Amino acid sequence: MIQLDRVTKVYPARGGKKVVLDDVNFVLERGQKIGILGPNGAGKSTLIRLLAGVEQPTKGAIRRHMSLSWPLAFGGAFQSSLTGLDNLRFVCRVYGCNESKMRAFVDEFSGLGRYLREPIKVYSSGMRARLAFALSIAVEFDCFLIDEVIAVGDQQFQERCREELFVKRGDRSMILVSHDPNLIRQHCTLAAVLNEGKLTVCDSVDEAWARYCGQPASGTAAGDGAGTTTQPGE
Repeated sequence: MIQLDRVTKVYPARGGKKVVLDDVNFVLERGQKIGILGPNGAGKSTLIRLLAGVEQPTKGAIRRHMSLSWPLAFGGAFQSSLTGLDNLRFVCRVYGCNESKMRAFVDEFSGLGRYLREPIKVYSSGMRARLAFALSIAVEFDCFLIDEVIAVGDQQFQERCREELFVKRGDRSMILVSHDPNLIRQHCTLAAVLNEGKLTVCDSVDEAWARYCGQPASGTAAGDGAGTTTQPGE
């Protein structure tokens, strides 16, 4: 289970403070998959960073009773002066993974070839993303954090990513941030909207999409529940 308990995140801004997340509560059970919709600047990526532990909430608590990935395809934590293989070894030590098995998987899946033995600083952004994605799914996390980054590489590589993530790991929990309601409808069991710091978990993707577009869902009164925070299943 992952629980956000009255999580608030405030950043300093010109002329005052910017409240990005405001008293957010939700619970994600093992095996559940939630898709989060929200306009640009609503705080979706901030929420992902908080869940990953990259940042800490200003107030409130995040309780993690299962392992969470870093955001998929995120390569910001790579040590650029080290090789891809050296970074792989570091990940293995941190997460207690078998190095030879992970190396074989990442070498085959990423398709980086000899570049796996080159410093990260010579990688293109696409190569970094391929390595980061391969490392992300090489570690058997209980829950994957997906911040709109599953379209990595060419079409063939993207299909392999989807197969590994959504089919072979279909029993895992996922938190998926996206502007694409079809992607959320296809892969998620829950849907939510993040807007003006408030997270609203909806009964369906259609209701979440209607809220996201600023229109009432069919059978739902305009403004019903707006600005409230709901837990899955409520």
